[in-house]
Amino acid sequence: MSGKNTDMRTPLARVRGLGSAREGTGHFWRQRLTAIANIPLILFFVGFLIALNGADHEHVRTALANPFVALVIALVLISGLIHMRIGMQVIIEDYVHGEGMKLALIALNTFFTIAVGVASIFALLKLAFGG
Repeated sequence: MSGKNTDMRTPLARVRGLGSAREGTGHFWRQRLTAIANIPLILFFVGFLIALNGADHEHVRTALANPFVALVIALVLISGLIHMRIGMQVIIEDYVHGEGMKLALIALNTFFTIAVGVASIFALLKLAFGG
């Protein structure tokens, strides 16, 4: 009897309690929405970088002083960072198996995203408002 399964529970009973955290659908849709939003935002950003290739600091600052440009660049940063955070969280949840390590890495992922976001928005605002 060493090779037989002696568990008398049904397959459904065996998997109860092992279910998801019920956040998968929300993450899935947020990941897809940020991916779709990133398409025009990144295209604008790449075009902006190409247009400013070789420009001096003052010309870049003048371009970023335009409220539309600054807003779109801020949206690129925010959408890209949200997309990155969700993607890294999914990777951590799928491939890190220790609960303590998983929790620590998810927290570090969130803190890293916030730190990069705050620093990036600060730099953008400083350039846009005459830094």
